[in-house]
Amino acid sequence: MEIRKYAQQIPFTTKDGSTIRSLLDRSNAPVRNQSLAEATLPLGAETERHYHLLSEEIYYILSGRGLMEIDGSESEIVSGDAILIPPNAWHQIRAIEPLTFLCCCSPPYAHEDTYFVRDQS
Repeated sequence: MEIRKYAQQIPFTTKDGSTIRSLLDRSNAPVRNQSLAEATLPLGAETERHYHLLSEEIYYILSGRGLMEIDGSESEIVSGDAILIPPNAWHQIRAIEPLTFLCCCSPPYAHEDTYFVRDQS
């Protein structure tokens, strides 16, 4: 049985600029196919626009309000919204109010799978 206590998971900043608390991922459990983290963005903050070549992501908004952009389409998001981000989709999230959301990635989140510029080769 794998149980991780919230308070024992140390937050860190990802390459895109959000603050993440890994709840279950390769860094703290024998996870193979997915990861689950809590992300926060303070009022007015935004992630850097990026994509993941491998990971499919699902964001679930726990609290706050923001703007979600995926491949040029933008929508307001609020508590209770679930957002699918396919692999290879450019995306960015901005906090109109302080945002807290869950982020599930499959395969698990990896800094190495976060890209800010398309490879032109």
